[in-house]
Amino acid sequence: MCDGNWNASQDPDFTQVRARVRHRNTRSRKREREAAADSVEALPSPTMAKNLLKNPCGEEQLESWELTENGGSEWRVEEMPGDCGHTYCDEAVTKYFATSFELCLKKQVVDLLAEGFLPDNLDAQPAVAVEDWYCGRSDCGCTYQLTVSLLDDNQEILQEFKPENVTLDPDSDECSWRQVTHTFSDYGPGLRFISFEHGGQDSRFWDGWFGVRVTGSSITVQA
Repeated sequence: MCDGNWNASQDPDFTQVRARVRHRNTRSRKREREAAADSVEALPSPTMAKNLLKNPCGEEQLESWELTENGGSEWRVEEMPGDCGHTYCDEAVTKYFATSFELCLKKQVVDLLAEGFLPDNLDAQPAVAVEDWYCGRSDCGCTYQLTVSLLDDNQEILQEFKPENVTLDPDSDECSWRQVTHTFSDYGPGLRFISFEHGGQDSRFWDGWFGVRVTGSSITVQA
């Protein structure tokens, strides 16, 4: 028999049921918030662009590089830190490319359309960031050079970064790992390729691999 004065808030059975429903709803909302957070975290950060250079640290020996100059004892890959070498800033990088007593240069040309970039996005002139690392030995001087070129569809130069060649002398210079960075902008429409070439040699013409060492190279396009 029903009591016309029944108050749901005073019924212990009803109160327990309502508490369980409220708890389930709270847990459901928490799971939804966590799922949404995971979804956001899974999205790529616009500041974490892909390195377009392949084999930048010698993990695959000289694979993917065109050896445009291969003088002296020729290019080779060595283990960090190497003889008379220096500690690198990133423990994950375990190898570097070593040059010899005559000029050694290596090159990659990145095809941006093949990498999935759209012509319209490239014509909007996105920032192109370049990075390279080099060092000398503690027992021999060396020279280092770098040329990075933005190229159109015919591989004509739109804009180029070519800093002055660097000479390192262990008797007077700090020869530990040094970073080179540059960001291209306002280079006009038509970007389709990027050419990256670097290397050097030793300055005492010693047989073997006493020249500049390079690793950690990268090209990123903020498109």
